[in-house]
Amino acid sequence: MSQNKFKLVECPRDAMQGLHDFVPTALKSEYLNLLLQVGFDTLDFGSFVSSKAIPQMADTTAVLANLDLTNTATKLLAIVANLRGVENAVQHQEISYLGFPFSISETFQQRNTNSSIAQSLNVVEEMLSLCEKNNKTAVVYLSMGFGNPYGDEWNYDIVEKWADVLVTKGVKILSLADTVGVSTPEKIESILPKLISKFTETEIGIHLHSTPKERFEKIDAAYCSGVKRIDSALKGFGGCPMAADDLTGNIATEDVISFLTSKGEHLNLNMNKWNEAMNLSEKIFGNV
Repeated sequence: MSQNKFKLVECPRDAMQGLHDFVPTALKSEYLNLLLQVGFDTLDFGSFVSSKAIPQMADTTAVLANLDLTNTATKLLAIVANLRGVENAVQHQEISYLGFPFSISETFQQRNTNSSIAQSLNVVEEMLSLCEKNNKTAVVYLSMGFGNPYGDEWNYDIVEKWADVLVTKGVKILSLADTVGVSTPEKIESILPKLISKFTETEIGIHLHSTPKERFEKIDAAYCSGVKRIDSALKGFGGCPMAADDLTGNIATEDVISFLTSKGEHLNLNMNKWNEAMNLSEKIFGNV
């Protein structure tokens, strides 16, 4: 993709990980294989984390073996939360990206990865080294990038400080993540242009959670801020099981597609496969 094209990152892993009932491996694989045919830049397909923490993703290796990558340009991204996960993920040639949730809230970093910010920075350093050795690219999510509900200090300077630390370490892709839906269009338009203009050699993306009624204004704010990388999930399913955000799901991919199309952006997506995936999603998510 050229630099001017949007990178759409579809996130079925984020959509599924908090579901109570285990989604059978065959059904997961069927769903992912449809999404691979749509034409997204990246598919956030699974995670190498503790099965006790996220039981829904315990079959990521089995799912990976079932994916058909022969006729797709979509790259695979897997989430990791510690060094063991990194070491497992880099063994799989099919995976292009390793994603790590780096929270600028100490409380949430402990809650999400059972480690401190300092310990997590060490994991990022190890991840960068192992990615380089194994021809992978690290994607670091600046989690709680728009604030947090835990009372931890938050302001733009803190966001920029950690972005600077990570970019200096060698991170090439940063995604500002709003895990609990506290972002506003004003915050997005205040923070993102500054980061994009300061870190010109870094791909700056956005991973937003939102209530349905606020989705379009947040997408619009991201677009106006110059963001070219947007994470989303079909129908806005999902949320973080480690955060108290029952009402906030992911940004809905169909809303992103609709918005960008209305702006004249050519996304080059296979909408027939997209509609098939929309239909199949009911088997996974039901009335969630």
